[in-house]
Amino acid sequence: MINNNGDTLFFLLADDHTLIRQGMVFVLDEIEINYKAFHASNFRQIIDCITTHPIHIAIIDAHFPEGNSLQIISEIKEKKPDIKILIFSGIDENTHALKYLNAGADGFLSKLNEEEEIKQAILTMIKTGEYISPLTRTLLMHSLTNRNLVNPLLSLTDREMEIASMYAAGYGNLEIANMLDVKQNTISTIKKRMFKKLKIENIVELIELVKNHS
Repeated sequence: MINNNGDTLFFLLADDHTLIRQGMVFVLDEIEINYKAFHASNFRQIIDCITTHPIHIAIIDAHFPEGNSLQIISEIKEKKPDIKILIFSGIDENTHALKYLNAGADGFLSKLNEEEEIKQAILTMIKTGEYISPLTRTLLMHSLTNRNLVNPLLSLTDREMEIASMYAAGYGNLEIANMLDVKQNTISTIKKRMFKKLKIENIVELIELVKNHS
């Protein structure tokens, strides 16, 4: 629960798109709360804002030109543990919500929701300090018996994880084959098997997974 005794609520609206931030201002206006909003369009501005202002709720996009927000979540929580973080993003809630909650976010809200749902999510954040949508609640329940929902890399064998880390480090098939003293087509076969397990289609997605969950 956010306890500010009826005083002004301080929001950080962090998104690299001005229209998204302005849209959130309209939503906050309609909720009719006493608030002040600060804006940020990149990671540096986010850290500057939470350092210089008494932010209660940070509404942050999942992706910025500098990368995803997983790292910035932990940095915010380290600097200001009391700040509540709501990830507000257009990325798929089914496949991404749990990793952001696991990283320390207090809620995940899809930009695809209707305005009324967005209002309710913000009000819930104000009242309880967290927002878990029905979809994410179901994912959390399933994750109790299926750890792969939280970290898909757990489905990989030790060998596959070793190779995935090499791809993430920038090595190609031939380099990895030489380093592991195996044939190049063996690495290609393992790569295809990893793609199937992780339900991805290319190296870029694999590298993103390794970065997010290592």
